[in-house]
Amino acid sequence: MSYNLLKGKRGIIFGALNEQSIAWKVAELAVEEGATITLSNTPVAVRMGEISALSDKLNCEVIPADATSVEDLEVVFQRSMEILGGKIDFVLHSIGMSPNVRKKNTYDNLDYNMLGKTLDISAISFHKMLQVAKKMNAIADYGSVVALSYIAAQRTFFGYNDMADAKSLLESICRSFGYIYGREHNVRINTISQSPTLTTAGSGVKGMDKLMDFSNRMSPLGNADADECANYCITMFSDLTRKVTMQTLFHDGGFSSMGMSLRAMVQYEKSFEEYCDENGNIIYG
Repeated sequence: MSYNLLKGKRGIIFGALNEQSIAWKVAELAVEEGATITLSNTPVAVRMGEISALSDKLNCEVIPADATSVEDLEVVFQRSMEILGGKIDFVLHSIGMSPNVRKKNTYDNLDYNMLGKTLDISAISFHKMLQVAKKMNAIADYGSVVALSYIAAQRTFFGYNDMADAKSLLESICRSFGYIYGREHNVRINTISQSPTLTTAGSGVKGMDKLMDFSNRMSPLGNADADECANYCITMFSDLTRKVTMQTLFHDGGFSSMGMSLRAMVQYEKSFEEYCDENGNIIYG
């Protein structure tokens, strides 16, 4: 059911890869709610992924871009304004990747070149995106920008690795840029701290299936899925949230406010054997 929350609005969705992607769900719902959009992802993701199917379905253009490249981001915003016929009303940053996680490097044995890439792709790209948009005056007054985060920005989670550092930086950029952009152009910038979600990126995190189970047991409302996150994003893009900015908004079924639940305690009693090395020592990295 559509409420026309985004009727007449123009948006850019960064990061849609396949039907599991939160960005994919957001793109579908944004169009359903009356918006016109463009999609952007890396050239490799555009070639290898399924984004062309989403483009055909929504009748929107895909603009390949490396989100760590200022020049590519300039093209995305310029082309989007040309295609959509005006300034952009909302932007979704759904971008994250850690080479250290992919290579299974533990946090106490990081490759620092890889760490630099993690931070650039997953967080600094957000700053570049905002800086490019502001210099180009590409986002309309009272526009809305949302980036997807995770509670590991505030708390330590086994296996989340250097992505936790990236999410901390992402949320800091949200606050720092949110002040400037809000004061000068009434543009609001927020992060949504989502429940662990089985996306292509999320599936690379060590023990992701168990993390999702634990989170679901801890959360009074259970985990929020990708479709529910899309609903929240659309609300944040709409005019209903014009005075919400610089916030980390927890969309996690109440997980962030919990200490310990009965269901989690029951799960805790299970064996640690699969996390031990050949000498029986637990591997914490």
